[in-house]
Amino acid sequence: MKSLNLNQVKWTSLKRKKHKVKKDLLAQPWKQGETLNHFLNSLPSILAGKDLKEVVERISEAVKKKRMVLLGMGAHPIKVGLSPILIDWMKKGVLKGIAMNGACLVHDIELAMVGHTSEEVDEELSRGSFGMVKETHEIINQAIQKGADRGLGIGESLGEEMTKGEFPYRDLSLLWMGKRLGIPITIHVAIGTDITHMGPFADGSSIGKGSLKDFHTFVSLVSKLERGVFINLGSAVIIPEVFLKALAWARNLGHSVSNLTTVNMDFISHYRPILNIVKRPTLKGGKGFHLIGHHEVMFPLLAAAVIEKMEGKGQG
Repeated sequence: MKSLNLNQVKWTSLKRKKHKVKKDLLAQPWKQGETLNHFLNSLPSILAGKDLKEVVERISEAVKKKRMVLLGMGAHPIKVGLSPILIDWMKKGVLKGIAMNGACLVHDIELAMVGHTSEEVDEELSRGSFGMVKETHEIINQAIQKGADRGLGIGESLGEEMTKGEFPYRDLSLLWMGKRLGIPITIHVAIGTDITHMGPFADGSSIGKGSLKDFHTFVSLVSKLERGVFINLGSAVIIPEVFLKALAWARNLGHSVSNLTTVNMDFISHYRPILNIVKRPTLKGGKGFHLIGHHEVMFPLLAAAVIEKMEGKGQG
C-alpha cells in the first residue's frame, strides 16, 4: 500500500479563516460593587449568554413602548417560590396577562390560605391520600361553579373569591393580584390532570365553561402581541398547545401578530415548547429563544435584569 504524501497537505491562513469566537465576545471578570446589568454585560456574548442579553433588551423595549408582554406557566414556578417575583413584575407593569394550567390554581390558592403548598406525592400516594385536601377541593370548585353561573372565567372567579373569604396570605397569590390590578389571569384546564377533579365537588360543565371563557380572553390578549413578548415558564404541554391555537385563531381573525418575541424557559428541553413557542410562531417574523436552566435561578435573574434595565441603571 502506497504511503500518504504528507507534503501534499493544503494549508490555509489563520488570518483568512472565519471564527465564531472573537475577543470582543469573551466574558469579563466581575468587579465588586457593580450593578446587575454590569454583570449581565460581562457574560460572554456567545450562545445562551448572548440570548439572555437579547431577551432582556426585547422585554424592556416592549414594556417601554407599552406593548403586550404575556407569560404562560405551569405550576412548578409557584412551587419553587417565584410568586413574589411574578407579582413584582405585575406591579411594575411588565406583565399584562398570565396564562396558567389548572395545577397553578391549587398551589396559588393554598399559598393564599395557609402560606404553604406542595405535598410529598410519593408518601401521600402510597397512603391513598394524595390530593385529598378537602378545603382545596371545596374552595376551588365552588368558586368555579359560582363564576360559571355568572359567565366568568376561572381566573376571575378565583380572584374574586379571594376578595370575600379567609385568605390571610393572599398577597402571595397571582390570582388575587391579577384581580386587584386588573390584569387578566386565564386558566387552561385539561380534565383529569388536577387533584381538584378527584372527587364529588368537581363539575365538568362549570370547569369547561370557565376554561373556555378564559381561552377566549387569552386569544384576545395574544391578538395584541405584535412586536410584543410571550414567555412560557415551565409548561411542557398545556400552555404550548393553548398558545399555538390562540395565535392561529388571532391570525385567522385578521390580527397579523407577525413580528413577536417568544421565550421558552425550562430546565430541560421539550418537544412542544420548542416547536409551539420558539419555532412555529416566529416563522412569519420576530425571534424565538430557548433558555435552559432551573426556574428558581434563571427567572429571578431575568426579572431583575429587566427591572434594572427599565429603571435605567447599570447602563454601559
